[in-house]
Amino acid sequence: MRIHRYLALAAGLGLSSGTHAQAPVVAADDAEALFHSSDPKLDANKQIAYHIVKEMLQAGHPEAADKYLSERYIQHNPNFPSGRDPIKKTFAMVTPKPIPEKMAPSVVSVVAEGDMVIVASVSKRPDPKQPGKTYTTTHFDMWRIKDGKADEHWDEAPLGPPEGPPPGR
Repeated sequence: MRIHRYLALAAGLGLSSGTHAQAPVVAADDAEALFHSSDPKLDANKQIAYHIVKEMLQAGHPEAADKYLSERYIQHNPNFPSGRDPIKKTFAMVTPKPIPEKMAPSVVSVVAEGDMVIVASVSKRPDPKQPGKTYTTTHFDMWRIKDGKADEHWDEAPLGPPEGPPPGR
């Protein structure tokens, strides 16, 4: 009976009919400002995430891993290996771009609490209901910072590839 209630709710909200447009996910006007905090510890942790996003994910520089990832770097996405050296080998397969002065405008929010930093980014994906069209959703990366380096990472493992380069990548 529980499934019937959810289906009725979805129908009542128009979710099954496709009559309501999804609100697009929009990047922050000043993403760089999101990577700062008045708390020195949180600011330091956000800066590690900032450099990972800008230098590794957006520019594709594997050598940045030595500065920002722990040697054991635990990866929770099944599409990528754990360990700093395997991550460097993965990034070495990508042609690096010059590290930009400012990061690409894809970040929606940055949240830091304790030893965790979460970065939410815009992700543009192919619309499965309308071939040839795309929609935006939110990609997230979450890192546990330990001893000044990212020691653990989580993100969603999407069912399908994003349209164009992954968010922040």
